[in-house]
Amino acid sequence: MEAKEIKQIISILERIYPEPVTALNFSTPFELLVATILSAQTTDKQVNKVTQKLFQKYSSPRDFAQANQKELAQEISSIGLFHNKSKFLIGTGQKIIEDFNGQVPAERKELMELPGVGRKTANVILACAFSKNTIAVDTHVFRVANRLGLADSKQVGLVEKQLMEQIPEDKWVDMHHWLILHGRAVCKARNPLCSKCDLKVYCKYFLQNSVS
Repeated sequence: MEAKEIKQIISILERIYPEPVTALNFSTPFELLVATILSAQTTDKQVNKVTQKLFQKYSSPRDFAQANQKELAQEISSIGLFHNKSKFLIGTGQKIIEDFNGQVPAERKELMELPGVGRKTANVILACAFSKNTIAVDTHVFRVANRLGLADSKQVGLVEKQLMEQIPEDKWVDMHHWLILHGRAVCKARNPLCSKCDLKVYCKYFLQNSVS
């Protein structure tokens, strides 16, 4: 995609979704870490519903490190994969205390040493908790980037790399949020609302599938 088209896409997304932020509710980097681990294969809305109560009981790495796994699993049982996630949260709390002096690390390599934290989750923490320029590629980002033509790959890692090459670095974090918001509202996995999309004139998917 040409630079002028990318500039136009950024301008349109900026207008549609001004000041984009994560939909997850949090007040500390650790709370965001917990919420992001919980968000795998679960909606942010459901995570927020669970963490509203969860953070009243467990708010620090030590709280999770000392938690009873069965009790914690019950607390998050309305979320998918809750058995595994309860183990991840306890292990993450323990590792943060033992290896990182009780503080959430602010480097990708160290974040990815925590149980349940892959590259996407690490990038979310870096961007949203520490204001570092990263692009976290979730299912929405992956789908919308490929449909638009900002990326062209079936591999998440390559989509991230291609976006970083195409998008100005100071827009990486916003682009992550914009693509998520657009994927939820318009560019849905099934039955995308192409006729209502402000980006359709630039979109590879629309141009390939529109009836002439």
